[in-house]
Amino acid sequence: MSIISPNIAALTPSLTLAVTNRAKEMKAAGEQVYGLAGGEPEMDTPENIKQAAIKALENGATKYTPSAGILPLRQAICDKLKRDNNLSYTPDQIVVSSGAKQACATAIMATISEDDEVIIPAPYWVSYPEMVRIVGGTPVIVETKAENGWKLTPEEFADAMTPRTKMVILTTPNNPTGAVYTKEELLALGEVALEEDILILADEIYEHLVYEDTVHTSIASLSEDLYNLTITINGFSKGYAMTGWRLGYSAAPAPIAKAIRMIQDHTCSNVCTFAQYGGVEALTGDQTFIADMREEYNMRRQYVYSRLKAIPNISVVEPKGAFYFFIDTSKLGLKSQNLCDKLLERYKVAAIPGVAFGNDNSIRISYCTTLDILKEGLDRFEEFCKAH
Repeated sequence: MSIISPNIAALTPSLTLAVTNRAKEMKAAGEQVYGLAGGEPEMDTPENIKQAAIKALENGATKYTPSAGILPLRQAICDKLKRDNNLSYTPDQIVVSSGAKQACATAIMATISEDDEVIIPAPYWVSYPEMVRIVGGTPVIVETKAENGWKLTPEEFADAMTPRTKMVILTTPNNPTGAVYTKEELLALGEVALEEDILILADEIYEHLVYEDTVHTSIASLSEDLYNLTITINGFSKGYAMTGWRLGYSAAPAPIAKAIRMIQDHTCSNVCTFAQYGGVEALTGDQTFIADMREEYNMRRQYVYSRLKAIPNISVVEPKGAFYFFIDTSKLGLKSQNLCDKLLERYKVAAIPGVAFGNDNSIRISYCTTLDILKEGLDRFEEFCKAH
């Protein structure tokens, strides 16, 4: 008899972490590596947020909090959701988590049972299918198309549904494609979900990173019925450059929020106490950091897009959000893991193989790094493409 749970034994390692760890090892050995694989802003957390956490620590914020988070933070989240997303929640519907990743995981744990099916559009964030497998559910992968902007269509959603379908996961803006669903597209998908009362896990962690005339829409804001089916996930990692703080949250109908809270009661207890006070400041303090970061990333996005369009043997859909490009490399004749291995070992450029996201003919690069690294990394990637 195996000592490891079958659900856990079936999991696959995170390729995103594997690539970034390998790049770090090479750097530690003295090699110059041009990292285009990262999923975190390179900027530091704004000073006012750091100072709020420091002050809280100095004032003795070192004890347990309620498992759902301190009330000032949950209220600040409610105020933010009303202000930015036209969503009305009460603090008892909010659970503060150790990052949006944990918020996704506990939401799935609270709602998905053995043999329930969860529809996941591909390309997808690497951890969604594994989270479903951990609880014994079945991920149903639906391949989206580049010509549709890598977005799930209502027809694809409806075709994938079975009597066992319990949830669909929608990520907007999307990792890895940068796709952003419009209000009309979300309404159309919502109509399909409403037909069979399918839960919607709406991961909105990149909401602040949308560019030019693109607008982020929360699907839960579109009708009362959709509100009652939706678990909205968000956090502080991307918009406030707080990846290491591990601070996220879920907003859900009261019964689901209660179940999520009970999971945290019996697992992590609560998020780091003084970090939560930094979260309060992030939501209630000066917001100019977000606009400045968005402007900087938009400039980099435009630069990278202009470079990629000129490189032979690849194609790319212009991303409207997040900070990634998902590049079709099928003409190079290499599977994504092999391609990324060669790119890293021979050209010292770190990128993420598309197989991690459910598409083995593509790779993901990130532009949340300096322009100097972007320029040299893209120069080397272009050399690689021309050589193949």
